[in-house]
Amino acid sequence: MFCNWGARRIGVVLRSVNEPLGRTPGLNYNSNRGRMSTPSDGADVARDLSPMSAELEFSLTLYPDPLLRKVSDPVEAFDDELARIVEGMFARMVASKGVGLAAPQVGLKKRILVLNHSGEPADDLVLVNPTIVERFGPVTLHDEGCLSFPGIYAEIRRPDACTVKAFDIAGQPIEQTYTGFVSRIIQHEYDHLEGVLLVDRMSPADKLANKTALAELVLKFKKKNSQRVPARNP
Repeated sequence: MFCNWGARRIGVVLRSVNEPLGRTPGLNYNSNRGRMSTPSDGADVARDLSPMSAELEFSLTLYPDPLLRKVSDPVEAFDDELARIVEGMFARMVASKGVGLAAPQVGLKKRILVLNHSGEPADDLVLVNPTIVERFGPVTLHDEGCLSFPGIYAEIRRPDACTVKAFDIAGQPIEQTYTGFVSRIIQHEYDHLEGVLLVDRMSPADKLANKTALAELVLKFKKKNSQRVPARNP
């Protein structure tokens, strides 16, 4: 839809908890590295939410930004603004070589998620105001990355399948069951809408392995915010 995805087509085999572990492509896959791409700080893309803007350009919201911990609000209007937000989210997802993105990851407290598991335009999926009504099937273990946690990976257990009720971009209701990799992407992005993050689902071993990287993100966030000049009262 927004770029040539051919260079990053992926084949993912989900494993049960009883199978041996190993690194497999995470949720945000970059074929040049075999793993998730690592954006510098999201500052390469500026966000423009002005009503007159034809396209929205989003930067990434990185851990530990407090917005990522908030439960997102339902979308109320299925209008041109929503269409522009979705288009901007897909553009940000593609630019970051991701396969899924939730609105809080671009600074919007809205219940919107987008994904594309294959890179083919026909596989673009938009879920507005989604609710996971059931999770079922064997629990699988898969190596996940997250664009809000650049450079950090963890092996996360999730049920193989989920049934979702949502709306499409035109406001038409959807009820669909997803399995395998698509189900995992949806569950990962849905977590963002509930304020649940990758770090919350890490095993103690993965938290320990990523302790330094997580601390660096916290330090970077604090440094960035300390450099902001407070607005002056008129």
